[in-house]
Amino acid sequence: MLIRIAQEADLKDIINIYNSTIASRKVTADLKPVTVEERLDWFQAHQKPHRPMLVCCNTDNQILAWGTFSDYYARAAYDITAEISIYVSETQRGQKLGQTMLQYMLDIAPSLNIKNVVAVIFGHNTPSLALFKKFGFAQWGLLPRVCELDDIEADIVLLGKRLMV
Repeated sequence: MLIRIAQEADLKDIINIYNSTIASRKVTADLKPVTVEERLDWFQAHQKPHRPMLVCCNTDNQILAWGTFSDYYARAAYDITAEISIYVSETQRGQKLGQTMLQYMLDIAPSLNIKNVVAVIFGHNTPSLALFKKFGFAQWGLLPRVCELDDIEADIVLLGKRLMV
């Protein structure tokens, strides 16, 4: 496997992986699939050296997972903190690829001047909560019933990890 910076040519596969998570109502607050065209600006926002989008590929260059560091808050003083997101292809879920991506991203975060990593996860997404807690993330906040997914009002759990002392 290879983890590398995402290229625009990868965007279709990235969006396919993302869209595969929508129906579960456990991963994203989008309620309908997104298109490549709708995500071009989002992709461009992740072309900054300190906020990369990464893809994990197999030997055939097939994208198996992807992850991003995003601005936590768009003011310069918050640049030391980034939100992390990781998405895994349906065919690869349960194969520890999320762990591989998370470890890699935590390893490179200090070189991006990221001192704090924040994950924003639905309270009912127990696999993601368990993954991040396994890597030392702690609950930094709870936003009760702030999101409506069909007929379910979902909690948002804010997990965080300090990387540099």
